[in-house]
Amino acid sequence: MTADLRSFLEIPYDKLEEMNLAAKQQRLDRVSPDKLQEERMRYLTDEKRIKAVTVCFTDLEGRFHMLDYDKKFLLSSADNLTFDGSSIRGFSRQQESDLRLAVDWGACYWLPADVFGAGKVLVFGEVLERDGSPYSADIRALLKAYGDQLFKKDGTVCYAANEIEGFLFKGRDAERRYYETGQFEFISTGGYYHSLPGDALRLFIDTSAEVQRAMGFANEKDHPEVAPSQFEMNYGYSEAVIAADQVQLYKLLSRQVAARMDMTACFLPKPMTGINGNGMHTNVSVARKGKNLFWDKAGQDQLSAAGWEFIERILSNGAELCLILNSSVNAYRRLDPHFEAPNQIKASPIDRGSMIRIPLGNERSKRVEVRSIAPDANPYMAIYSIFKTGLEGPHQKGVSKQAGTRYLSDNIYDAIRLYQGSSFLKEMLGADVHAKFADLKQMQADRCPKALGAQVKRAEIQFHHEVTNQYLWTQF
Repeated sequence: MTADLRSFLEIPYDKLEEMNLAAKQQRLDRVSPDKLQEERMRYLTDEKRIKAVTVCFTDLEGRFHMLDYDKKFLLSSADNLTFDGSSIRGFSRQQESDLRLAVDWGACYWLPADVFGAGKVLVFGEVLERDGSPYSADIRALLKAYGDQLFKKDGTVCYAANEIEGFLFKGRDAERRYYETGQFEFISTGGYYHSLPGDALRLFIDTSAEVQRAMGFANEKDHPEVAPSQFEMNYGYSEAVIAADQVQLYKLLSRQVAARMDMTACFLPKPMTGINGNGMHTNVSVARKGKNLFWDKAGQDQLSAAGWEFIERILSNGAELCLILNSSVNAYRRLDPHFEAPNQIKASPIDRGSMIRIPLGNERSKRVEVRSIAPDANPYMAIYSIFKTGLEGPHQKGVSKQAGTRYLSDNIYDAIRLYQGSSFLKEMLGADVHAKFADLKQMQADRCPKALGAQVKRAEIQFHHEVTNQYLWTQF
């Protein structure tokens, strides 16, 4: 078929940014779902150049799944979308495999055609049981419901922004080929800020940042990071569900841009020893009726009493939360104190080895930075756990001022044990999901050598939840 016979939607980047920012603002303004559905479906009906709608969801471990629906089919069957949940590890069992997908019409993104292909829009979905009730392992829906509950109660809104680090390696599918090659190859051996305009790492960052901007991320800054071939692209604060959605889109667009440049964007926490790993520092704050509850000009480090209580709740449950924030075998390589590892269960305005940092801020920007999160964590589960724990978790008063240093687990086995022993986390996630998540992590850990040692093992890459598939899982 020649190009002359096709007329698929291609939108200039400046127009994309305008459309995506407007859609984000509708979410922030809490425009009613019915109105958004009507508006989006009318748009899809009228816009003849759209061929398909990509509906996305995230499984329990944090893998991003995408289903493309023909536009006409989606418009006629949006209330009856189904998929095989037994094919998703951690979802339903084979004998009860059918699950439903509901479209979250507010979470709609128009995509750059040169990166994702012409004629498509992307929308997030919500996983439902056969009877239409929320599916317990859909943590995005859990986070969204929690945010709605807080807002309806007294106008409380949870905000987050993630600083996501990644590596850029030579060749496509470098992680999936690791069990054959046993190595990753750097694109650049420069360091922090040391990347010349026009080199491969800088071209990748520039291209990815343009895609981010077009998708309404509200970019702030981007740069090479400390380690060789490492990058970070920062963007603005947003409401918690939007922030978690943007984590998934950030990794998706980075991987897509890298693949088009014959490279791999890798978000393993520590793909190579001897250099800094990848983190996902997560800045959080809580507002009520427009007022930042964490700000107090006269408070210690200009943080309010409510902010310090939030921190103490996180620290009191830090050891038990470790598995949620560091959910892979490889993540425990990053918690190495020789490489600025945030593995100390304490809070500090300056010590970057602390689990929590208190950045400088003002009445608008005062926040708490949770530094111990790895970029392969389920972003919905991590952000939900931070806010649920920080606002409601059991806590020991004065824990932030205790003498002596406590440390996060240095291996996944200890983290699983501590996670399993937490009655609060069991209540927070529900007993079934709490157990499923532990079982998945145990199954992954059991396929890898127990002692990490100095060398990254093929198994920790091969059976990493963001890398593995059915073919790789059977290669043992």
